[in-house]
Amino acid sequence: MHTTHRKGPLPRYYQLKEIMREKINAQDWKPGDLIPSERELSEQYGISRMTARQAITELVNEGLFYREQGKGTFVSRHKITQQLMHLTGFTEDIRARGQRPTTRVLSAQMCPADETTAEHLRIKTGQLIFTLRRLRLADDEPLALEVSHLNFIGCEKLLEEDLEHNSLYQLLENQYGLVLIEAEQELEAGLVGNKEAEQLQLPSGSPALYTCRTVYTERNVPIEYARSMYCGHKYVFYTSLKREQLLS
Repeated sequence: MHTTHRKGPLPRYYQLKEIMREKINAQDWKPGDLIPSERELSEQYGISRMTARQAITELVNEGLFYREQGKGTFVSRHKITQQLMHLTGFTEDIRARGQRPTTRVLSAQMCPADETTAEHLRIKTGQLIFTLRRLRLADDEPLALEVSHLNFIGCEKLLEEDLEHNSLYQLLENQYGLVLIEAEQELEAGLVGNKEAEQLQLPSGSPALYTCRTVYTERNVPIEYARSMYCGHKYVFYTSLKREQLLS
């Protein structure tokens, strides 16, 4: 399909979607390529800009395209997959995929724990804990915003650590002797707000994946409660499920 047909059985926005999908499959449009604008598509295929916008938006929602504020719409790169079967940190995940992880520390300070954080860390509301806010990148592309709340004896010493160039989990294990054994993690779909959109270089309202993770040491003591927001078009979470065999 290379043209749209006004009297065809399929809606014209759907016809345009399939044309653009074919261009991706044929590698005429490669990951990272800027696609034509709504105006250019409407002129090329004799459709309205609203029709072109609908086709683009649906492919953005499917994860084939992504928008960057003030720049346009691009073909998505292969999503980064995070396994949900092993407890790993962002740095480990990205390096395992042959990419270069980097971190920008947005803030690092001792803060009183709010009610939700205190509940997950099993401490009193208002207790001082170490709070770290970071922007996580892979090959210089923003991927996630993370807020980590940590509570352990001597956690204030993390204020002196270089958390832009060192893995937090490796520091906890190697420098502080804390053995991280397991974690509980929840995932939820959502949309990017205005402030987060600016930091992640996305349009406000873009799809996002939200996670909440509580990490435990060998004595089942919670040490970290982290909330993260991942770019929905760049990240996918993977797990393997097995059905238990029922006894007859």
